Amino acid sequence: MNNNRDFEKIIGYQFKDKKLLGRALTHSSYVKEQGQSRLNDNERLEFLGDAFLDAIVGEDLYKKMEKAEEGQLTKARASIVCEKSLAEAARALSVGTYMQFSKGEEKSGGRERDSILADAMEAVIGAVYLDGGYEEARDFVLEIFQNALLDAGNGKLSNQDYKSDLQEQLQAKGILDIRYVTEKEEGPDHDKTFSVRLEACGKAIGSGMGKSKKLAEQNAARDALERGLHVF
Repeated sequence: MNNNRDFEKIIGYQFKDKKLLGRALTHSSYVKEQGQSRLNDNERLEFLGDAFLDAIVGEDLYKKMEKAEEGQLTKARASIVCEKSLAEAARALSVGTYMQFSKGEEKSGGRERDSILADAMEAVIGAVYLDGGYEEARDFVLEIFQNALLDAGNGKLSNQDYKSDLQEQLQAKGILDIRYVTEKEEGPDHDKTFSVRLEACGKAIGSGMGKSKKLAEQNAARDALERGLHVF
């Protein structure tokens, strides 16, 4: 196990409850290999961090982009909270270096997998919130995503949000019945591949695969956009 004190120095936050940080950096494959409860992995913290990340980024963009409409704000936020952006932030903080994995996940390159790093980044945000409260979590997020927030606020969206683009186009046609259906989950818990079907008004209009449901849904939306929406 790596020295989490070094990680605290990297992220600029000292945890009062060291167990929270340890849990944030523990992948599900590790607790499964050790025969521990799934409550000891980072997935619950990831859930919490995801919610506060959306709120914090949304609030900051709302203040920065005073003349932006809802659609623009949604796109800007999505460009920051997407898997790619989170994974890049995690790499900048060496999150993967300090994580606990099973031997199998270690060998298969888990420390560098975007989906795992993105989830862990959200888990760390959740842990900071529980340990220090909302203001600490807010300061932490705004520091990490400082450049991305400035770029988004200036209209420079580095990561296209296909789901939002698709939703806008379909809503313009009066179509509100949009569903992402998970068709398959393949592989072990620590290395799943998701297959998603995109439906609009009961019609299948796109499909996608990815190492997370979020990525699979983005790929399904991209597929639908590339095919065109002429059927409606």
